[in-house]
Amino acid sequence: MFVRYIRNQDYIDAFGKNLKKIREQKKLSREKLSAYSEVEVMQIYRIETGKTNPTISTLYAIANGLQIHPKKLLDFELEDK
Repeated sequence: MFVRYIRNQDYIDAFGKNLKKIREQKKLSREKLSAYSEVEVMQIYRIETGKTNPTISTLYAIANGLQIHPKKLLDFELEDK
C-alpha cells in the first residue's frame, strides 16, 4: 500500500493570511492571541506565514482564542495563479 504525503502550500498560505486578517480585525497582537489560545507566539507566526500546517486541535484552540467558530478560519478563497 502506498501512502502519499499531501501538502497543499497554496491552501496553507491562504489559511495563514485569513488567520492574520481575522486577528488584525479583532485588534489582537500575536502575543494576546497566544495568551488567549494557549498556542505559542512563534507557532501563530509560522501559521500566518505559511511555514507550518496546523493540526485541527491547533485550529480549534486558535478559534477559541479569537472567540469565533473554527469554520470561520477556513472561510477563504484561494488566489488564482
